[in-house]
Amino acid sequence: MNTVLSEAKWFKSSRSQAGKECVEVAFLTGGGVGVRDSKNPTGPALKFTPGDWDAFTADIAHGTFERP
Repeated sequence: MNTVLSEAKWFKSSRSQAGKECVEVAFLTGGGVGVRDSKNPTGPALKFTPGDWDAFTADIAHGTFERP
C-alpha cells in the first residue's frame, strides 16, 4: 500500500471530545485505512487493507475486544 499520509483527510469519532486522547482514521487513496494518534499527527500511523479494517471493526462490534 503506497500512500501519502500527509494528503489524507483524517477524522475523529463524533463522540470524541476536544482535548481528549483519541485516534484518528483516514480512508486512503487505493482503498486502505490509516489510523493514528491524535496527539501526534506527524508521528507513525498504522495502515490497514480494506479487508483487515472490515474484520477489525466487525470484531469491535461483536465485543471481541471486551475486557473480561
